[in-house]
Amino acid sequence: MKRLSLIAMMALAALSFQACNGGAKSGAVDSSAIVKDTADSANKVKDTTTTGKTGIAVTADDAKFATEAANAGLAEVAVGQLASEKATNAKVKDFAKMMVTDHTKANDELMAIAKNKNITLPSAPDEDHQKMKADLAAKSGSDFDKAYVDAMVKGHKKVESLFEDASKNCKDADLKAFAAKTLPTIQHHLAEIEAIQKGMK
Repeated sequence: MKRLSLIAMMALAALSFQACNGGAKSGAVDSSAIVKDTADSANKVKDTTTTGKTGIAVTADDAKFATEAANAGLAEVAVGQLASEKATNAKVKDFAKMMVTDHTKANDELMAIAKNKNITLPSAPDEDHQKMKADLAAKSGSDFDKAYVDAMVKGHKKVESLFEDASKNCKDADLKAFAAKTLPTIQHHLAEIEAIQKGMK
């Protein structure tokens, strides 16, 4: 990728900031937060031929995996915190607490890798995940439990596929190792939530 001038990078950062502020809605992400699309845009303008403050040390596909993984992880923690308070089913509540603990740990590991590689990660879940959280927050009792469990099954299937692909295809050794190390935890989560889902029917 050709190096972009500092002026172009500053202009893009300004536009990203304005887009983030302009798109803020009531109950949506904090306007100062970096969401996945903004992180992806920031990574695209980084020079892949150098390292350091202006360079990014991974391919575009690897950076995309990192932002998608971070986005999913942030959402799991945010929704898990909500469910650990609102869930009425003890198994659902315990699962939600596990989500907060496990995904916070994975998020911290990914952030450390991203910092070393100069990858910009989102600092808050994207709009789709914010909407899911808001929809869940409007529910209560067994309706909340069922909706949360259904969302977790669907979400973990997507994340399992994302991490399986990254564990095989990431070019960066650290991201590939992170994906391979985290995949069994995601698979465990999926098995647990599917068992809870079956028990609720």
